[in-house]
Amino acid sequence: MKLIKYIFAFSTLLLFSCVKDKPNDVLQPEVTLGGGPKVFITSEGNFGTNNASVSLYETSTGNIVSDIYKTQNNNAVLGDVCQSMTKINNKYYVVVNNSGKIAVINSSDFKLITNITGLQSPRYILPVTFSKAYVSDLYSNAISIIDLNTNTKTGSIPCSGWTEQMALIYNKAFVTNNNSGFAYVINTINDQITDSINVGPYTGSIVIDKNSKVWILSAGSSSATTVGKLLRINPVNLQVELSLNFGSTDSPSNLCINASKDTLYFLNKNLYRMEINSGTLPTSAFVTGTTNTFYGLGVSDKDFTVYVSDAIDYIQKSSILVYSPNGTLKTSFKAGINASNFYFE
Repeated sequence: MKLIKYIFAFSTLLLFSCVKDKPNDVLQPEVTLGGGPKVFITSEGNFGTNNASVSLYETSTGNIVSDIYKTQNNNAVLGDVCQSMTKINNKYYVVVNNSGKIAVINSSDFKLITNITGLQSPRYILPVTFSKAYVSDLYSNAISIIDLNTNTKTGSIPCSGWTEQMALIYNKAFVTNNNSGFAYVINTINDQITDSINVGPYTGSIVIDKNSKVWILSAGSSSATTVGKLLRINPVNLQVELSLNFGSTDSPSNLCINASKDTLYFLNKNLYRMEINSGTLPTSAFVTGTTNTFYGLGVSDKDFTVYVSDAIDYIQKSSILVYSPNGTLKTSFKAGINASNFYFE
């Protein structure tokens, strides 16, 4: 799991810190955020080292700002383990896991407005109304409730275990849980868990397709001899309509969906693609990653372009590989250390 990789990377960093020079922190001039298409790449950094970052890639010009938060905020550091980012009410919400906060950022210039605190180890934020959002958490055994008007935590919903990605449909928030083997369903009107669905261990990613069906990916557990699964769920009656099993040595992750919401993508050492009307898992890779360490995945909801991060050795800056919809490599560039999530605008 990624948490183990954090610890491995942190230990390795300490081992080699005596021979690696620390780069100078040179104050970079502020940039003007244009109105064209943008891709924000959140990079976790190394656990415990406060070197998380957000990179900006402008697709029309090819311009790259390697640490847009530091550039726009007087050389300030974002924090420890940048987990995810989304845009809500014209503000960016950047979840910084090990710092226990969410940075609320002005979308026009990427300058910090405030930090949402009182969170233990936040992972993802899901807006459920114009004024309310949910935040999943690694350690708190609860989903936090956020008031988006005041950007403060106002309550919590008990939910045992490591909660991860969430999806909203029909006033129901579907919550994946890395520990329990169940996905949980929250009634967003009264903030109560109303049901659970047996989906298998180590679930983390979830998407909704064009037919309003919920897809959840389970990595499985080799220690528990439980294989990973890809499931399609009817959000009305909560029935599992399709369950596809992976092999015993597989460890699938990072489920994404394309702009037309008819094609799924996921990582399993390689990059795989699957149409939602397929009844079987793909047997051949869309992009082979035998010489890479595929770590993060994003599919643009603007132009079907596929972005994959290569963590390399979990210590140096990640490579971002950009593929066309037919799997041709278009370009590549560097982002931060352990780049793991993408936000498209």
